[in-house]
Amino acid sequence: MRQILEESENIVVTCHMSPDGDAIGSSLGMYHVLTAIGKKVTVITPDLPPQNLMFLPGAKEILPFTRYQDFATQLFANADLVLCLDFNAPYRVDRMADVLTSSPAKKVLIDHHIDPSDFVDLAISYPEMSSTCLLVFRVLCRLELFPVIDKKAAECLYTGMMTDTGNFTYNSADPDIYIIIAELLKKGVDKDSIYQRVCNTFSETRIKLNGYATSQKMQIFPEHQAALITLTQEELQEYKYEKGDTESLVNIPLSIPGVTYSVFMRDDKEYIKVSTRSKGDFPVNVICEKYFSGGGHKNAAGGEFRGSLQECVDVFMSILEENDKYLKILEENDKYLNK
Repeated sequence: MRQILEESENIVVTCHMSPDGDAIGSSLGMYHVLTAIGKKVTVITPDLPPQNLMFLPGAKEILPFTRYQDFATQLFANADLVLCLDFNAPYRVDRMADVLTSSPAKKVLIDHHIDPSDFVDLAISYPEMSSTCLLVFRVLCRLELFPVIDKKAAECLYTGMMTDTGNFTYNSADPDIYIIIAELLKKGVDKDSIYQRVCNTFSETRIKLNGYATSQKMQIFPEHQAALITLTQEELQEYKYEKGDTESLVNIPLSIPGVTYSVFMRDDKEYIKVSTRSKGDFPVNVICEKYFSGGGHKNAAGGEFRGSLQECVDVFMSILEENDKYLKILEENDKYLNK
């Protein structure tokens, strides 16, 4: 990695489509550090970043592929290095996949999702990491670039660490996470302000949309310990949906006693976006890998479904009983441990 970086001047940093806090945070964190050491860096996202992350330093410099396709294609073609952050396969960048894979640049993957595909020259893949931002921090330290991490980079990396762990409520038992948080705080990060802006600052239409989703569209399946929320294109348009407006909606049903896993399906026109969350040891990543062309972590995973929203719901309904086997395994394990 050190040699590849030293030999590269024009660098493109990219991440997965529908970028979340970890994707944007890791991309901008890397952007600030590499720019500080004299590299020419452009962050290109497959589509528009969510509005609730546009406060991050450098966010306004992001180049969305869907808006500037020709310019972005040229940047990929002229790059010496492409850094692929927070995704494990080209399909995760959607319509940008061919442009990415055909770029003559060296490609380096830094990611924490399982089963990375073989499309890069160097893969730094650690699924046990709670976030790509955490992994990027470690990589920068190994490259002896910790002193270059300034407040701007630290804010971006902290945001990704926070959002990909549900504000450190899951996948965050490793004590080293909090040592790294302490180092980021020393760089000047105001964690309370970031939490307020990411998790506690909403538009009126977002609040109404989420209220409608939980009051009118949430279904509970007590016998399966499951919950489902769906939103159609018409419903999204009625509430003037913007990217990021349904972030964390999938978590809400988990506050209901007896609900072990929650699924949210959103009609994004070209595909159905599927988000899943769970409590304890229920593996929602297995469901996303098997049925929704996705993956992720045990308690937080996602995917896409190519078909209608109703067809996607039908798949979910058809696998409810199959998912019960995971619940039974967990119950048996609990009985064994409590003997």
